[in-house]
Amino acid sequence: MRIHHLNCGSLRTIAPLGAEPAAGAAHRAPPAVCHCLLIETDTDGPVLVDTGLGTADLRRPDRALGADWVAYAQPALDPRETALHQVARLGYESRDVRHIVLTHLHRDHTGGLADFPHARVHVHPDEYRAVTDPSAAHHRHSAERFMPAHRAHGPLLSPATADGHTTWFGFSGVARPQGLGCELLLVPLPGHSAGHAGVAVRDDDGRWLLHAGDAYTYHGELERTPPLAHPVFEPVQQGAQTDAAARTATRDRLRDLVRDHADEVTVFSAHDPWEYARLAEVTGPTRGGR
Repeated sequence: MRIHHLNCGSLRTIAPLGAEPAAGAAHRAPPAVCHCLLIETDTDGPVLVDTGLGTADLRRPDRALGADWVAYAQPALDPRETALHQVARLGYESRDVRHIVLTHLHRDHTGGLADFPHARVHVHPDEYRAVTDPSAAHHRHSAERFMPAHRAHGPLLSPATADGHTTWFGFSGVARPQGLGCELLLVPLPGHSAGHAGVAVRDDDGRWLLHAGDAYTYHGELERTPPLAHPVFEPVQQGAQTDAAARTATRDRLRDLVRDHADEVTVFSAHDPWEYARLAEVTGPTRGGR
């Protein structure tokens, strides 16, 4: 099994982010990223974790993503950054991707769904319920952020199975995507969306990667004491969250995980360009054009 780190959408509204708050004016940073994974498995073919922005988003960004969001985020809209292009560069066709696992259903994570119309789209059961059940908590919030253009093709949304007993490093409510043979789990990381979850995958060496989605946005929140939020990222997080207290509690649990199990787990978020650069350098990036 090989795991590729992909940037499937540069967001230029915070480009450059400037110096890291922890480092002073040492350097200028690249734009925020949409950090996705492509997992080449032996049993299930290539599996995508999140999809970033898709080809339809590039053709009609205001319609697909929302004009206000585009004006604020200023996505680069580079076709080389789409998951479809990067999957093709690795030798696969769209039809080869039979499984997509999502941290949550916000627009910057679901844009590529239509590029893989045959894939089964796995989400945590709480996220599935929030977008499909009008009586669910935060249904309106969830439905508004799962863009109509990203679901117009009728993606096969599939709630992962939670048995109520499975835990992962003390995290409860863990769910398993149905029909996947590789060791991959959806780990509840509440606060950002109604059913927000991290995606945990274990590599061939037995080490876990946890894609923590938008549970946090800047590595200083986990690595610094006290937690250091990025002044540009933090207002965005506050505007998107469903539960501020739950988001803070999730961040603190992730801090504990990094402190106590750094030799077993690598944690990263969806939009931190510094984390992406570190991980892509180690595993061999497939970012557009390289």
